[in-house]
Amino acid sequence: MGGTLVLVGFMGAGKSSALPGVLDTDALLERELGTSIAEFFAQHGESEFRRREEEVVLRALAGGGDVVALGGGSVTSVRVREALAEHTVAWLDVGADEAWRRVQTGMAEEAFAPRPLATDRGAFDARHAERQPLYESVADAFLPEGDPGLVARALPALRALPAGCKLVWARSAGGEYPVFVGRGAPDWSPSGRAFVVTDEHVARLHPRESDPHPPHVLAAGEEHKTLGAAEALWRAMAQAGLARDDHVVAVGGGVVGDLAGFCAATYQRGIAIVQVPTTVVAQVDSAYGGKTGVDLPEAKNYVGAYHQPAAVLADVATLDTLPREERAAGYAEVVKTALIAGGSLWERVAGGAAVDERIVLDCARTKLAIVAADERDGGARQLLNLGHTVGHAIETATAYRRYRHGEAVGLGLLAALRLSGANDLRAQVAGLLRSAGLPTVLEGADPAAVTAATGRDKKRRGGAVAFVLAAAPGDVRFGQPVGDDDLLAVVEELTAR
Repeated sequence: MGGTLVLVGFMGAGKSSALPGVLDTDALLERELGTSIAEFFAQHGESEFRRREEEVVLRALAGGGDVVALGGGSVTSVRVREALAEHTVAWLDVGADEAWRRVQTGMAEEAFAPRPLATDRGAFDARHAERQPLYESVADAFLPEGDPGLVARALPALRALPAGCKLVWARSAGGEYPVFVGRGAPDWSPSGRAFVVTDEHVARLHPRESDPHPPHVLAAGEEHKTLGAAEALWRAMAQAGLARDDHVVAVGGGVVGDLAGFCAATYQRGIAIVQVPTTVVAQVDSAYGGKTGVDLPEAKNYVGAYHQPAAVLADVATLDTLPREERAAGYAEVVKTALIAGGSLWERVAGGAAVDERIVLDCARTKLAIVAADERDGGARQLLNLGHTVGHAIETATAYRRYRHGEAVGLGLLAALRLSGANDLRAQVAGLLRSAGLPTVLEGADPAAVTAATGRDKKRRGGAVAFVLAAAPGDVRFGQPVGDDDLLAVVEELTAR
């Protein structure tokens, strides 16, 4: 971590009370003004207040304090934003509804001083929306709204954050953990011995020490994500003498993460796992959210468990070592996430942006926000299955040998968009997939077999598959029933040249 730890966020985010001994620039400002912020606002207006605030904040940042909390509007100053580049900035991201509730409650109970910018709800919401991009632009760490102890629990991860790396604090019903994204993610792990699981390709490119036994090396490929491979890993863990206070480190792509995560979830009824994703698919999607499992011949990921990791270390530099085909395959998950998120992420992806640190970070944040609201696929998390119903069926119908996961998902996206009636968007997505070198025509699979394989989809309800459909970027809906005849027609269309 470089310089001072600086806490930013909208009013009501809890910055001044986040840690003991925080230097609160609002309190410094009131002492210098000799009056309350509310009174100064009333007498001199916001413009003069911002000028005086900027002076105080810049002095505080130059003073070398340990932790500094900035007023909510401090980031509107260009000079302050420039000064923040020398420090580690943690954004306490609170939604407008929760911020309004906290501020109004605090003022009513006289726990907060009067807030001159918290009297009109419409203006309050507009100001919140205007400032979000500013907080995002300066943030090194993204901390979601939470209980008062959140920053204290995240502090060790904040202290470990290296330059050029971002931290996202992941939260769900199953636990919370740090996610590091950037070039040169730290070697972060819980206590106890580390048992490394990797595959034969990654072991050569990214060797990692395992304590006390050598890494367990899996055969590469989805076709090896089986119960037999899981049994071999369980036995290796037992022979290594792993105890419940030890942990697994999964170094590799989605297959390694899924299989190692499943074994960690079930070994001695659960030990910790650290995910170290090295592929695009894993860094933008599969490493987060705690889904683990193995495949059966009948269907993909049919045996598994929810098991949140203890940490995710996504070093984007590892993507530079990927073969072109493997890197391209992961691009379909980027397109999927951008379709779900809409907004600026979709605009960048649709504009042809390369998969870099920012794309990986935004994909991770999109997925983690959804998982925070719904860990176990009871609602919003189903959105993340966009393109996967047909994609998984294609993998199953081809015995996991013909298509990489991302290639199958790309074809699944085209099927889902045709079922959505979003033909212009489908054409746009097809162009993006082709430009990345991904297939847009289904070959080597019988459409009837693919359609039949969806019958074993975990989201099937009654006589119809519950699809995720997209009317437009950012307008994606889950639980949409599709009959077998309609689905077969769309899959047959995918095979047409």
